[in-house]
Amino acid sequence: MAKDNVDLICDISELAGLFEKSHSLSDFLQSAVSIVAYHMRSAVCSIYLYDDQDETLSLAATQGLSPDAVGRVKLSLGEGIVGKAMQDLRPICEGHGSSNPNFKTITGIYEENYEAFLAVPILLRGVMRVGVLVTQDPQPDYFHSNDVKALRAIASQLAVVIENAKLLMSLREAEEQLGVDRPLEELPGQPAFFKGASASSGVVRGTAYVLDGNSYDVLTTADDDEAMPYTLEEFQQALQESEIQLTDLQKRMDEKLGDVASLIFNAHLLILKDEGFSGAMRGLIEQGTPADRAITSVVNDYITLFAKSKNPRLQEKVLDVKDLGHRLLRNLQQHGEDEGDYHGQIVLAKELVPSDVLKFAAQNVEGIVIVQGGVTSHISILARSLRLPMVFVEQDTILELDEGTLLLLDANQGTLFIDPAESVLEQYDALLNRVDEEKEHAKPETYTRDGTQIQIHCNINLLSDLEFARENLAEGVGLYRSEFPFIVRDEFPSEEAQRLIYERIFQGMPGKQVTLRTLDVGGDKKLPYHQHHDEANPFLGLRAIRFSLQNRPVFKQQIRAMLRAGCDKNLRIMFPFISSVDDFLEAREVVLECKAELSREGMEYNENPEIGLMVELPAAVEIIDELAEEADFFSVGTNDLIQYLLAVDRTNESVSNMYVCHHPAVLRAIYRILNAAINWDVDVSVCGDMALIPDMLKFLVGIGLRKISIDPQHIPQIQSYLEELHTEEARRHARSLLRFGTLREVNDFLEQMEARAGHSPEAG
Repeated sequence: MAKDNVDLICDISELAGLFEKSHSLSDFLQSAVSIVAYHMRSAVCSIYLYDDQDETLSLAATQGLSPDAVGRVKLSLGEGIVGKAMQDLRPICEGHGSSNPNFKTITGIYEENYEAFLAVPILLRGVMRVGVLVTQDPQPDYFHSNDVKALRAIASQLAVVIENAKLLMSLREAEEQLGVDRPLEELPGQPAFFKGASASSGVVRGTAYVLDGNSYDVLTTADDDEAMPYTLEEFQQALQESEIQLTDLQKRMDEKLGDVASLIFNAHLLILKDEGFSGAMRGLIEQGTPADRAITSVVNDYITLFAKSKNPRLQEKVLDVKDLGHRLLRNLQQHGEDEGDYHGQIVLAKELVPSDVLKFAAQNVEGIVIVQGGVTSHISILARSLRLPMVFVEQDTILELDEGTLLLLDANQGTLFIDPAESVLEQYDALLNRVDEEKEHAKPETYTRDGTQIQIHCNINLLSDLEFARENLAEGVGLYRSEFPFIVRDEFPSEEAQRLIYERIFQGMPGKQVTLRTLDVGGDKKLPYHQHHDEANPFLGLRAIRFSLQNRPVFKQQIRAMLRAGCDKNLRIMFPFISSVDDFLEAREVVLECKAELSREGMEYNENPEIGLMVELPAAVEIIDELAEEADFFSVGTNDLIQYLLAVDRTNESVSNMYVCHHPAVLRAIYRILNAAINWDVDVSVCGDMALIPDMLKFLVGIGLRKISIDPQHIPQIQSYLEELHTEEARRHARSLLRFGTLREVNDFLEQMEARAGHSPEAG
């Protein structure tokens, strides 16, 4: 039987952090084989790495065979049991390895002492060859089917870790080839890489552009003796080019991101046209100061002026003025050839507000790295909607990097490579090409293997998401997060401004159901222009529907805009953070008041919108039947529901490992919600990340869920999974999970399911 498999899987998952402590890839792999051998209680464990250039496997680490064999033993694809497992992409388990026709005797490594032989290919995404994981033992018939399943599950986890380790260690190996004895982290100057948390996925390369928000770092140019003799005419040209670029940029952003990009560059244009700004530069140039020095001098004066101001709104303009100086310098130096923007650059910053992210994205920045303890939800959501790779790191030493340093940002894994070797860049290029080739195409409707329809709607954060939603054939909008037009502005958006935004959502999804969620601010989503009191526990404070009900004029403007935009459309209005039937009834009464007002004013509006709520608080679960009597629909917000049920802040790294979506309390709560919805014939969907996890999606389908709402980019992947799922299998899966009362039982069950799936004919 499998040996200590639960502990084994846990330990292997922790190997992801080992490569930061290892001085070489071989050190890392040796840690892996030692752990596997210990938990499998096998005499031998080895890892062979595959070279796809010459199609060979090399022994990279071993526990039990001769250490001298590492690096010396090489097998061609198909050679020996190891090569055959790699060639066929399948496990090979032999009670007597020497009797297998593919067995290859290699002298000097003492492999003949071990009869039982189990070889499992290490595959990335199930198809990309990484290597082979091997266990051996002197006792014949030592390994059985459970061992195959367990080792296959481990190999799948190791695939990503080894691939990342290969990339990271290649930096150090490159240094060793140059005769450097110490590991790269210990070298003076810059480290090899920074590890952080992914906020928005993607892989990009570019040069560093550093913003130090703490010290309000000044704009820099070359040393005085390197200053170029730019003329007054060249400065005037750069000034004119900057104004044209910003005006055009604002126009393009209004067309593309009218919901959140309204006048985001107005501060730039106002400062640029201010005689105290550009005029001061002109005066310095006329006195003989080189143009680039004049720009730097005036910009730094403004940075100091704004930074020292007691007015927080002026302090916020520090980044605007430095951003403007950056554009002027690039236009001066490049003569407008590169549009003066951030193309080819990765911004490193202490902290950014949402409007900053928008500005950088609009100006073609490649990616962003922010120094901050946790992943801030609204910044992350914004970056994902903008398809802008972003990583949060804790080490503020990243702000000491030299500007212009070559960077590779792997925001999928949360890694920033510093001066990556050419081999690392080539590996990532190859990886991206493979990902592009593997992209699947969505279908207009989704059915399980037995013909049950599952509706897939999408979550919309920005108007720019609509194009992606259409490309992936989303069946409707299950959640529009209406707060971003509020967060990025300098004041509350007017009713008319909101109406135009909501109309564009309906236009972008013609004929489809659209669910507009009312304002959800509070927690980590604060309005910079609204006076608010500091709260000890903002996630438990004045947020979402509580804020709206305490700010009736703002709430009514939003509801009126939704009703007007949804005239003759399939409109649903959803209230977030409902904790009582009273909350829901009071909010619904506001909708009735707005309808009456619009009727009196003779305005067209949707007279019969569906009105529902997000179920995301334990209190709502306890009164779910009473809510079902009143509401037209439910949307289960699993992200917040899990957070509040388990009392775990998912952005707090100290307890984030306790944020577990398969906790028995979470499973039972969601079952209770679905059961009430079905009994009361209330439409119900799930719009949180739980629906992206296969085991959990299987559970949701098993308890009767027939509608989910996810970010558009995930639709093809989730659709493919659902098409392979049988609802009867899902029901059995759900019944099993609901029986368990401890996390250990749930983990054991899910591990067994994963191992079984890994050994199924379909997976092989």
